[in-house]
Amino acid sequence: MKTKQIVARLAIATAMLGLGACSSMSQQDKNTAIGAGVGAVAGSVLTGGSTTGTVGGAVVGGVIGNQVDKPRR
Repeated sequence: MKTKQIVARLAIATAMLGLGACSSMSQQDKNTAIGAGVGAVAGSVLTGGSTTGTVGGAVVGGVIGNQVDKPRR
């Protein structure tokens, strides 16, 4: 249990540091990143920490985030 807490805190810290690189991203890129992050967390929670569920959730969340504010052609 303690290892999971350490890994979770490390992942959160890494995500926080990585957000500094988002300043030059377009709104659609930001939505994609946010969607992937939320999807990964949701996938992990729903599958009990399964790697497949986490990756699948990130993919689905990223696609949804990408399509939310898609520019019209």
